[in-house]
Amino acid sequence: MRRVSLQHVKPGMKVGRPVLNSNGQVLLNAGVILNERYIARLKLLGIPSLYIDDGFLPDIQVDDVISCETRMKAVKQVKELLKAHSMSLGNSATEMEKVYSTINDIIDQLLNNNKLMVELSDIRSLDDYVFAHSVNVCVLALMTGISLGYERPKLFHLGMGALLHDIGKIFIPKEILNKPGALTEEEYNVVKKHPEYGLEILKKNPQVSSLSRLVVYQHHERFCGSGYPQGLKDSEIHEFAQITGMVDMYDALTADRVYRKAFPPHEAYEMIAGSGDYLFAFHIIQPFLANIAAYPAGTVVELSTREVAVVVRTRKGFSLYPRVRLLYDRTRKPVTDLIEIELSEHRNVVISRVLGEVELMTAEQEAGNKNKQ
Repeated sequence: MRRVSLQHVKPGMKVGRPVLNSNGQVLLNAGVILNERYIARLKLLGIPSLYIDDGFLPDIQVDDVISCETRMKAVKQVKELLKAHSMSLGNSATEMEKVYSTINDIIDQLLNNNKLMVELSDIRSLDDYVFAHSVNVCVLALMTGISLGYERPKLFHLGMGALLHDIGKIFIPKEILNKPGALTEEEYNVVKKHPEYGLEILKKNPQVSSLSRLVVYQHHERFCGSGYPQGLKDSEIHEFAQITGMVDMYDALTADRVYRKAFPPHEAYEMIAGSGDYLFAFHIIQPFLANIAAYPAGTVVELSTREVAVVVRTRKGFSLYPRVRLLYDRTRKPVTDLIEIELSEHRNVVISRVLGEVELMTAEQEAGNKNKQ
């Protein structure tokens, strides 16, 4: 199973993971064989990619770090909470109580599954980006906090701030947030107001702690002083806010946006890894990256031996050295035996590059031709 851009999805492919909307409704279930009508509908709904079951890893189950039910419940609650605040409805306190419960559920699941790596990206429509992004940032921030040894009260304040970090965007015009091209300086200055808007919203809500509000206000500050809204530096920025800003950047990089395609996880990994004591404090980066598979399960790679393999899984703490299963030898002849290499134990073999969809199709065609010879 691997994530494939919708532009490369073809009729006859099998859906590997359910595609859902922000209300938790299943748009397309796992196991469905795609046809032109389904693909056209996904494009219309703004679904940029989906997981395809290509048969490379039929015996491998790739699990999310939290349950699908919890993730979808959280996405739905964020949507309802933001709607309540944007419309000044009186039931925002009720929505916040639901959020409390969900954050505790997420913390419980992460503590119970602390050996799992982030191998999957949630498939979100372009219209649902803010809601799904908020939940993902919450999950990634909490995983980092757990790796840093935070006790449960600290995790809760961090999780709440991370989940609500973009609440101020309800006051940013949609035509700016969803603009397909580069923002003008004036438009960017409007976007930069969202931490201040978020703080003002949450000041009126006694259910949100001052620590969580600080996360919302400071999550765009940067270690070197280049951030906003105050241009804070180094230890002037609360650690919770630095964690949230870091995982916010990672999740934004790995998501499809209206103005660009997602960066591959290994490229986003390298960007964050190189930002220590410049954008974010160095001591929070490694605990975060230890939870991230730079090459998620299903990624097809070329090794330094020129063999082609598919990533099977990644052990926590070995983000750049996954276990791989050989698909083709160095001459592009299919490998029929089940041969797997734990790259963390064979440092003389490394990943040279990730194969894109076009290259993968070419490799499959070459393999087919060699079989006929």
